[in-house]
Amino acid sequence: MNERIKPIVMPKWGLSMSEGKVTGWLKSAGAKIAVGDEIVEVETDKIAGVVEAGDTGTLRRVLGEPDTVYPVKALIGVIAADEVPDEEIDAYVAEYAAHVAEAGDAEETGPRYEFVETPAGRLRYARRSQTGGGDGARTVILVHGFGGDLDNWLFNIDTLAGAGTVYALDLPGHGQSDKAVKDASLKGLSEALIGFMDALDITSAHLVGHSMGGAVVAQTALDQPGRVSSITLISSAGLGEEINGGYTDGFVAAASRRDLKPVLEHLFHDPATVTRQLVDDLLKYKRLDGVDAALKALSSALFPGGRQSAVLAEALKAAPTPVLVIWGESDQVIPAAHAAALGDRARVDVIGEAGHMVQMEKAGRVNELVLNHITA
Repeated sequence: MNERIKPIVMPKWGLSMSEGKVTGWLKSAGAKIAVGDEIVEVETDKIAGVVEAGDTGTLRRVLGEPDTVYPVKALIGVIAADEVPDEEIDAYVAEYAAHVAEAGDAEETGPRYEFVETPAGRLRYARRSQTGGGDGARTVILVHGFGGDLDNWLFNIDTLAGAGTVYALDLPGHGQSDKAVKDASLKGLSEALIGFMDALDITSAHLVGHSMGGAVVAQTALDQPGRVSSITLISSAGLGEEINGGYTDGFVAAASRRDLKPVLEHLFHDPATVTRQLVDDLLKYKRLDGVDAALKALSSALFPGGRQSAVLAEALKAAPTPVLVIWGESDQVIPAAHAAALGDRARVDVIGEAGHMVQMEKAGRVNELVLNHITA
């Protein structure tokens, strides 16, 4: 393939994604493109997202039609320098499908969801490694928040694997892990994370936690500093008492699409990000045996009376572990003001036009910040 021409393809977000729908272009043909620019909006059966540019140049072709579904890896646009002749781009577009077919689908031999037995129960996880890098020099573990699962890292896990080996797990009570939560306290969840590391022979890791998962990795850094190379706290619990109790209580109580959808809309700057399929998937999860008890136990232990029971900010200020704090400016679940709780003890970035799920809404910026932090 012509190396002067860069493809824009239907992305693969998560192991189960096979196709996506182009919902709208954010750049027009002829537009100048910089790395990180948001180019095209895509909707999957899980969530709506944005494809960001990985290269600079000019958007020379817009091939993906709005409201049209394309398979993963389908060519939907082309970036190239202005001096590249139109004939070369036409030839590239014509040859692209054949090139993909010859290359084969790497996902067929790529990673799949795996399970491991731990003292906290059977936990599901996904693993990514940089190409040819083996286990890599660095290990990163991604820890989701309350009611979430490892798919909350759909837009992050592959990019972060550029730094080494990345694991994303389902905490006890979540996703496809065992639903029994043996200890719903923050220390109990931290012990579950350490048990996961022990089961996979992970001596130490960079820990990245979102929301409740942020408090889990912070607790782990305090209790087991020798096991933690750094922590990244994204829209994190544990840095102040305030939390939107209407969200946590509403999530636990919601039993129908009508109840759950407005609750989930609190997670995003743009409520349209909440697709019907996302709502349906979470309803299916909430109806599994043991989930209601797990969520109620966690909510009672961690967010009693609409407040956070554990505030770790002062302890973290005295700890040696490097800390990065990332927040969405319009977070409706945990106030963005908590980003300043550690003062100059942490690197802090509050991102505009993003809510509580900032790692999804502004994945490119979040990935850049995390990579810089863990490779520093």
